Amino acid sequence: MPRFRQRRRATQWRGDVEALDVRARTALRPATLYRFVDVGDGGGPREMSTSERDALGDPMATTFFHRERFPVTVAEVMAGLDRAGVVPETRSYLVSEAGQLDAAPGLVKDFRFAVVRGRGPDADLMISTSATDSTVAAFLQVAAWDYRARRFNFYTRVDEAWVWSGDSYTALRPESRGRACFDSHVNGSVVMKELKQPWLHWHSMSAAIHLAADDPVRTSPLFAFLTNAEVLEPTIRACVDRWTTARLDEATASGTIEHPDWLLRQLFTTTTVNLASSTTEYSSLGDRPTFEPPLGFWLHNEALLDVLGIPADFGIPAMSAPLYLDRLAHYGHRLTDGDFSRPGDTFFAFAVPEPAFEDLHVVDRMIQTGVLDARFVACALMVDFQNPVFSGRRARLLAHCPTTPVAVGAGLADRLAAAIVAAAGDETSPEAEFAANWATPDWPDRFAERIGDYLTAVTARLGTPEGTDDYVRLAESRCREFRRSKLAEFTLTVPRTAIPDDAPLLDMAPDGSVRPKT
Repeated sequence: MPRFRQRRRATQWRGDVEALDVRARTALRPATLYRFVDVGDGGGPREMSTSERDALGDPMATTFFHRERFPVTVAEVMAGLDRAGVVPETRSYLVSEAGQLDAAPGLVKDFRFAVVRGRGPDADLMISTSATDSTVAAFLQVAAWDYRARRFNFYTRVDEAWVWSGDSYTALRPESRGRACFDSHVNGSVVMKELKQPWLHWHSMSAAIHLAADDPVRTSPLFAFLTNAEVLEPTIRACVDRWTTARLDEATASGTIEHPDWLLRQLFTTTTVNLASSTTEYSSLGDRPTFEPPLGFWLHNEALLDVLGIPADFGIPAMSAPLYLDRLAHYGHRLTDGDFSRPGDTFFAFAVPEPAFEDLHVVDRMIQTGVLDARFVACALMVDFQNPVFSGRRARLLAHCPTTPVAVGAGLADRLAAAIVAAAGDETSPEAEFAANWATPDWPDRFAERIGDYLTAVTARLGTPEGTDDYVRLAESRCREFRRSKLAEFTLTVPRTAIPDDAPLLDMAPDGSVRPKT
């Protein structure tokens, strides 16, 4: 969702954690806008000057803060925007990791609303808030598009004051990267962590969130604007495009890319993930012979096949449902949160991290703007291609990227390729793998053959109990890596297992086998 802060179950809203941290540093006066960008130096928030406030060009600032208005509830925010006739169209979306689960002892259903205000496809202002508490005690965060600066501004309300936490560029800078709200807004845009069908955990056409007839969510004024998650998906994609376009425009407008490594890390590393799953409900697996795990589990299909157009020809790998259920029981898969525990899988089976759209889109836009070319991107992504996320081999190539300004059109791809090839010593190194890719003639067809051979091997291994066991363990390993990141904010997001958290991590080999990760 457009996640500005959310709750880590069994504790409190992470927005409240940030708010408590702010309170501990400075007593905040009501009806005041503060600046607090966490750069790890222990400094506290300070009141924003009039000139700083006036420089903010987003609907939250122009409607409220420029006029010395400081709404304290979501109802006051909505009413103020309505009176001003600002971003008049409203849509709300409902999410809860427990929302599609039947009621059970100990199960707490934390419902959150994501509210989008904007005309047509534009999301000019987005609100994240509790679906059951509309008082000043509820968490309330806002991301708003700054029309003048062409970036998002991020705000959180703390008691009766507001705090500006930074903007999209704050997320990219080393001193603030990964801190405060930028541990989730990793690259400066809004985030919907389950972006694709079936939109796991969201109220959507794939699965409705269960609400009792007397559930207080139904009494919220925001419930009247409830819309399905499939409508939010293109909105989030448009937001990512809006920021990525502005970012690339600014990076190239002067003729110099100031921070090429900030862009290239989204090619070589996993800066964030999407949570994908099959479209098959877990409860129906007992009646099915097979089901299809998400294609993004096997390879970075959107980048390799859609953006780069590699003409790979293959069938979608299918997994035996009975063998999968057997392995879930063997490894003790369960959904657990506080006093609640239920054996099995998420509502839709086989939830796993896959490459995020925002990483893909930056790479796509770099190709479109000529910062990189398709051949270079393909050669980079075909390094350890069978591990689309959390690839340490591919991440190692980032060490060869320039960290000082480079001229646009100065052959960045060729320069970077030469640096990687020159470092290709050991034939097993990722540099050597890239060098072999770079030297491949007719690369689209040759890479297509490699992808086809790999998925043929995967399909063959899926037909065996040993292969299914390997892939269930690999999925669990990747979920453990996801849980180690700050993006993992809820214990019900993916199942827990009897496999220890410190068990060796796994990855995929080019022949479709699973091996310890090095």
